[in-house]
Amino acid sequence: TDKVLLWAQECIGMSFMVDGKMCGADISKTRAPQAMGITDFDAFLIASKIDKAALAAEAAQPKAPSEPAKPPAESEEKQQFTVLVCGGGNAAQVATGLFSMRYSTIAVSLFADEAAKWKAALGDDNFELTLDTGKVVKSKPDDITNDPSVAAKADCIVLAVPSFAHGEYFEAFAPHMKPGCLVVCMPARSGGDILFASKLGDKAKDMVFMGFETLPWACRFTEWGRKATCLGTKGSILAAVTPPTKFDSAFAILQGCLGVFPHVVQSPNNLGISLRNPGAQIHPGVMYGRWCSEKWDGQPLAEKPLFYQGVDEFTEGVLTELTNEVQAIKSKMEEVVPGLDLKDACTLHQWYLDCYGGQMTDDSTLKSCMNTNPGYRGLTHPCKEVEGGMYVPDLKYRYLSEDVPTGLCFNKGLGELLGVSMPMTDKVLLWAQDCIGWKIMVDGKMNGPDIGRTRAPQATGITTLQAFCQAACLQPACSSVPRALEVKQNFKVVFLRHGESQWNVANIFTGWADVDLSPAGELEAVEAGKCLKERGYKFDVVFTSVLRRAIKTAWTALMHSDNYSMPIINSWRLNERHYGALQGLNKAETAAKHGDDQVKIWRRSYDIPPPSIEETDPRHPCNDPLYRNVPAAALPGAESLKLTVDRVLPFWFDNIAPCIMAGRNVLVAAHGNSLRAICKYLENMSEEQVLELNIPTSVPLVYELDSRLRFVRKYYLMDPDEVAKKMAAVANQGKAK
Repeated sequence: TDKVLLWAQECIGMSFMVDGKMCGADISKTRAPQAMGITDFDAFLIASKIDKAALAAEAAQPKAPSEPAKPPAESEEKQQFTVLVCGGGNAAQVATGLFSMRYSTIAVSLFADEAAKWKAALGDDNFELTLDTGKVVKSKPDDITNDPSVAAKADCIVLAVPSFAHGEYFEAFAPHMKPGCLVVCMPARSGGDILFASKLGDKAKDMVFMGFETLPWACRFTEWGRKATCLGTKGSILAAVTPPTKFDSAFAILQGCLGVFPHVVQSPNNLGISLRNPGAQIHPGVMYGRWCSEKWDGQPLAEKPLFYQGVDEFTEGVLTELTNEVQAIKSKMEEVVPGLDLKDACTLHQWYLDCYGGQMTDDSTLKSCMNTNPGYRGLTHPCKEVEGGMYVPDLKYRYLSEDVPTGLCFNKGLGELLGVSMPMTDKVLLWAQDCIGWKIMVDGKMNGPDIGRTRAPQATGITTLQAFCQAACLQPACSSVPRALEVKQNFKVVFLRHGESQWNVANIFTGWADVDLSPAGELEAVEAGKCLKERGYKFDVVFTSVLRRAIKTAWTALMHSDNYSMPIINSWRLNERHYGALQGLNKAETAAKHGDDQVKIWRRSYDIPPPSIEETDPRHPCNDPLYRNVPAAALPGAESLKLTVDRVLPFWFDNIAPCIMAGRNVLVAAHGNSLRAICKYLENMSEEQVLELNIPTSVPLVYELDSRLRFVRKYYLMDPDEVAKKMAAVANQGKAK
């Protein structure tokens, strides 16, 4: 290396190595560690994020056998990858359109003549998919068929069908599947891996099963068989693989099919996914809580009762007992299988905090989580209309006919194998089986004539715990680190409020008006970048709004901190608060006219928005091409801070937080109020506290969070006196002069 380097540096007229040392005048133009100021080996390890102690501890742990990696295919052309997408509903059509863009994709539906109808509807045209980014992509599946023999071509089979149909597809495909095929259920529901092993028999050991907690997208078809829309993509999604040793290869395939989002997060095993299934408890529990003989006299009702938001103390008690019984199963399984990790099998209350945290106005109890979840607004119990415009419950609706056999029965069946007492599950199951006309549990045992139609382990002939563990491929996790010894990792995220804008200078309410930075604001962004560079901050991903003052602040700060190569993701959800009719008005003049107190109420009260503007007003965002791909109903005419919080936090949970937890270095460059929304959530601030939070312009604000993204501490990367001056300037905006 010395010979070649000395010769090469003379050829190109540069000096890297002098007297055998990498210290020449041109060393900074290279990728040598010394070019970054690294002069010893320990510093190199730190910069490379190599933890010697952690590696040594990992090496000391016994490892489960891993399979040798297969040599890569020469090219996609020579070894074509084929995906089968099963179903004909919303999710199946979106998956078909998405996967067909790159891979050989075959859509399969075994339901009646659905495949023939879809094929006829599409004809020779391309399938059109509108992504949640607004981009429209066109693709065409290789075929749409009801012939299960096409499974012989499949490298990956994705089931996007109701869980009650999984067994039918497994049976139909089993004779044709080739070894190593990955079978994915979106979602798997309870016991999906057990059902798969049962239907495939000995052949299952040559396959890979992947169970998803939920669907990756919120989606719908807009023209059946021809067009579909992806309304939203989840930031992350839990998935487990059986056998667990195959997770890496399964992850690579599914992440490649799905794209960057959602990020597929590993759950240790499919049993955790099964016991986490909220539908197994919520749907039967809420139905029982409202329509059991203790609560309903059998008389028709004048209106349909609310489902989730109508949960009362009685129903909360039912749900609490159901979830506690699942937790008893979890504890017993972890006791009998040493090292088994069922961390994802959480309580219903924790599930709501995980999935909807920050969106509920009261998350203190399970009942309040359900009552105050805005996503549940207006959703009613499934009912049938009877004479006189009255309503009675539809007790054969899927909440019972599907979620009891594929969810509740799995829990009860496993509890029976473990000897866990489940009195509330027994009550709900006995009531529900009468409603749907099945006999599943007889004399307290899961041995009724309809047991074979359920996901209970007993449905597949499993009658002992040993047989269940064998079918579920549950082995002691000997290589796992005891939780008491786990190293708690802290995460960092950097927030940056945009620099001074032209309307800041003019003291004008800005809101969603897309104004530029002032010259001083541009210099502020430069100083922010220098500040980040001095402290060595490097970023893997950047989130910002769609407004140029935030975007230019991000660009400038990144450029001056030597951060060049990373995705920058823009979202309207990170926009400033919309000031409604105040937008474009001078703050001081408005204060002089209406009084400082009134302006402070408009600017800083938590839940009182300023006067709203109509959609006919040019200032309304529905008239701005920037928002042409945002649903009109989501665009505000004015916002309070509370409404801003409601807008921003879903983006935090679905996009920013998963990136942080994946270990990425994240910068969020946004606006005073959109950042305050996130800060309020992270620090659990009261409404009064957040109103006094003044985030200065273009001063990097670092939040340190623990392994569960709970607040640890925060600090600004600037002199405290300068920060105090900037905070005071922000606080004084809008006062009469």
